[in-house]
Amino acid sequence: MGGYTKQNLLDVDNSAPNFGMPDGLEARFARRPLDGHDLGLSLFQLGPDVRIPFGHKHAEQEEVYVVVKGSGRIKVEDEIVELATYDAIRLEKDTMRAVEAGPDGIEYLAFGAGDDPMEVEMAQGWWSD
Repeated sequence: MGGYTKQNLLDVDNSAPNFGMPDGLEARFARRPLDGHDLGLSLFQLGPDVRIPFGHKHAEQEEVYVVVKGSGRIKVEDEIVELATYDAIRLEKDTMRAVEAGPDGIEYLAFGAGDDPMEVEMAQGWWSD
């Protein structure tokens, strides 16, 4: 095979149940299926008004989220930012964040650059009203 790997993201296992995520939330982590070494790619699909139940951050990687369908909000540290289709938001290293879907749900791609896909700090209930 040449210098590429092809993978349909909808064929990647939904890992959301493994992390205790609520119904209406799918998380498909494609770094390994794509044979990624320094680049990770994930697909997140949140149903209407679903919020990821924890904040998270990475000490050694930045990420970019690109909304491909729907809308929502993202809490970045102490600020809430509105997101719409085709918005892209870059998140610096060591920046806590969590996403909440709007009334029609949200689907977004998360691109991460770093060599350790397991390097993450999570905070359950970080975004509570």
